[in-house]
Amino acid sequence: MAGQGVFISFEGIDGAGKSTHIDALAQALRERGRSVVLTREPGGTPLAEKIRALALHEPMDALTEALLMFAARRDHLTRVIVPALGRGDVVLCDRFTDATFAYQGGGRGFDWGALSLLERLAQTPQAPQADLASDALIQPELTIWFDLPPAVAAERLAGSRVPDKFEAQPAAFFEAVRAGYARRASQQPRRFARIDADQPRDAVWRDVRAAVRARGWL
Repeated sequence: MAGQGVFISFEGIDGAGKSTHIDALAQALRERGRSVVLTREPGGTPLAEKIRALALHEPMDALTEALLMFAARRDHLTRVIVPALGRGDVVLCDRFTDATFAYQGGGRGFDWGALSLLERLAQTPQAPQADLASDALIQPELTIWFDLPPAVAAERLAGSRVPDKFEAQPAAFFEAVRAGYARRASQQPRRFARIDADQPRDAVWRDVRAAVRARGWL
């Protein structure tokens, strides 16, 4: 693993425990001498953070949301993720493209094929980054999916903060988001590690470590 960039994404609905365990994994990797970049989507650059504020709080249709998400992602890739991988860093990203398929594709019901086209446009490497992924899309090597029933997530989040426009959606929306994640995982099973997030924190962390260790990164 030394000297090689590694890209790991963390996925799941709010309340699933992503933030707790992404920080723990960053610490574990740093203790082993790795340089770690912690980032998030939408966001991760000044421009992408401005887009995040629009996407989370302004009313818009599903296509507008999707276009904004991929615009933010392209900037994030070119300015943060690709350079970090080129340096040999470990990139830990709180959500990536799978979230767009889950939220806009599953939750909003937006066309899956259109999202796939936008994915290829935004994530196909171009010179001078082409050496990072040849003809393939720039994708995480491992996606850790924190799968949690929406009702449990709602209980965890109750009263904790003012919800954004996605968090304020009804339970049926999050069931559709969960189904979107499941569909994405079924399409790319080698990349996904599903974690049962409805467990005690120590058990979830054990499963996260096992998923990373299975790739030889811990």
